[in-house]
Amino acid sequence: MARIRLSRVIEPGDAALGRRLADVGAVGVCADLRANRPPPGVGAERWAGLRLRWREARPERDLCTAQKPGIRFVCPGDAEWPAQLDDLGDVRPVGLWIHGGPSLRLLAVRSVAVVGSRACTDYGAHVAAELGAGLADRGWTVVSGGALGIDGAAHRGALAVGGATVAVLACGVDVPYPAPHADLLRRIAEQGLVVAELPPGWRPTRGRFLTRNRVLAALTRGTVVVEAAVRSGALSTARRAADVGRAVMGVPGSVLSTHSRGVHRLLREEGVLVGGVEEILELVGPMGESGTRAGGGARADGSAVEPPAKPLVPRRVLTPEAERVLEALPGPPGAEPLRVAVGACAGERETLARLLELRALGFAEQVRGRWFRSPLRGGTGEGSGTSPGSDGRPPDGR
Repeated sequence: MARIRLSRVIEPGDAALGRRLADVGAVGVCADLRANRPPPGVGAERWAGLRLRWREARPERDLCTAQKPGIRFVCPGDAEWPAQLDDLGDVRPVGLWIHGGPSLRLLAVRSVAVVGSRACTDYGAHVAAELGAGLADRGWTVVSGGALGIDGAAHRGALAVGGATVAVLACGVDVPYPAPHADLLRRIAEQGLVVAELPPGWRPTRGRFLTRNRVLAALTRGTVVVEAAVRSGALSTARRAADVGRAVMGVPGSVLSTHSRGVHRLLREEGVLVGGVEEILELVGPMGESGTRAGGGARADGSAVEPPAKPLVPRRVLTPEAERVLEALPGPPGAEPLRVAVGACAGERETLARLLELRALGFAEQVRGRWFRSPLRGGTGEGSGTSPGSDGRPPDGR
């Protein structure tokens, strides 16, 4: 509850309060605010503003209001918290507000950020949609910022093939921003997740877009910049990704286009040129998850589907809900989510959320809207040996 309160007090990316939070915890920071004890690095005027926010914050009301439309709050220490966000150190989020059914931690196990300019070209939108669809079709989660242009195209590409996508916003998860994407954000919450540091109802500002980008970068295994001018905010996501040791990639464009000059500079300085999904997976995917797949049916584009060689966690650590859905899954050619829901005795939306998690972990596959149990190779799916997650915990996505 202290962290929920502080989500209305501390601006995202505040390093001074982040250090204090790491030292004394959320309850301790609230005690500082109550007793008027400013920590080092916080000026008098800013401290006065923080105390005004603290006095007005009502965490019980926020939590009650958020839970009605299905919004929840997760923070460090929760089972759903993605451990890779801890790499942000002093600027780690206080917590995250999440709208949608699947577990953020599980969807982030295999995830890639696809970002770029809002004012993109038709070429950029086409490439972003193709990358979004291709990554999602291979069981990877497409993460972006929900903005116009490249972000929206990447989200739509993932949704079009029934894959998982996550929108990380610079406002509250209940704020339809940008307004033309209200329907898109609704669809993302139904088929993936909408995530934000800011509490419900808060509006975006220019600074919040830039600080939001660190979450995009740290949450995923790598960032792909599709189109970006020299001063594009999308480049800050790439810089943040480099800072926390993630892969930085860029898609080349025309040398005559101002929309590609920022990407080309990125490629000269620190990024790796990629032209398609397979090249991305060579950089971010463990051995066996990129390249040609065979033996598991066919994708929507006609290419072969092959599951990961082993699941990414032992089956015994699945939640009871996920276990029931897995038990209800047939083999190829599979079944539609409604039929799986009947077998699992669960709601269709709940079933879809668990299917997306199972796919992210290597237990399920999806082709042309039909879901089936992965024909796992090299074992019974109990996650023995040295495969990721063999210690009984979901991997952290790094």
